[in-house]
Amino acid sequence: MSIIQEGYYFAGAALFVALFVGILLSPYASIPFVVLACYCIYFFRNPERKIPIDESLIVSPADGTVQDVVQLTDDEFVKSPCTKIIIFLSVFDVHVNRSPIAGEIKVQKYICGRFRPAYKDSVGFENERHLIGIENEKLRVTVTQIAGILARRIVSWVTLDDKLEKGELYGLIRFGSCTEIVVPECVEVLVTKGEKVRGGETIIGKIRELE
Repeated sequence: MSIIQEGYYFAGAALFVALFVGILLSPYASIPFVVLACYCIYFFRNPERKIPIDESLIVSPADGTVQDVVQLTDDEFVKSPCTKIIIFLSVFDVHVNRSPIAGEIKVQKYICGRFRPAYKDSVGFENERHLIGIENEKLRVTVTQIAGILARRIVSWVTLDDKLEKGELYGLIRFGSCTEIVVPECVEVLVTKGEKVRGGETIIGKIRELE
């Protein structure tokens, strides 16, 4: 298991404060900062995942719990009837985001907004969020990183026209948040509300074969 680079900065800062407080006050006073450093290492972890090879399979873009599965009549990027899968990430889940399919980024938007708790139904419309639209020869999908009451920072390592492999890391949300993925009606959704998913590994949908 590796650690995202940002994790070293946070953990290092916490350990520096722990050392300073330990020298200035007492070793016992530094304990909370040592615990904080350990949590930073835990939070920014990036475990290895087994990515399904089959091109017809769509994988989860995030770790967490499926909060809802919603039918939509349209989507700005998908441009057809579609399904939105909402994944809630607690502060104990892995917070890196992975591409659900192999493809090219055709749309990228950052929308400023509020910082309501990520489990609220309206956060996909009200909260600050970062959206990318990924396209390949078979389908289009939209993935949105949504900030929460603690997640005040959305990190993206990609830009327009970048090509992503399925399961490839493309971003991060700090600390506790929500991720949404919109898939077209040609995709059979294989997850239900309340189900736990793992980014890059859990199969959340499959492209239906044309009859």
